[in-house]
Amino acid sequence: MKDVQDILPILLPLVLLQFGLLAYVLRHILTHASYRRGNRTLWVIVVIVGMQFIGPILYLLLGKEES
Repeated sequence: MKDVQDILPILLPLVLLQFGLLAYVLRHILTHASYRRGNRTLWVIVVIVGMQFIGPILYLLLGKEES
């Protein structure tokens, strides 16, 4: 139990960042109609399946259309 308490101050901000990024990207996907590559269904699946930062970052780099 002591090991978990030692890494919790490092782990908690990363988890909060991950869920914040996921929420931002999902909101963006659901409120915009056009994407550089793919469609809404594809990006929702990529973002949710690749939730460990990879999916949202892929969307921001490859799918988000410049406004």
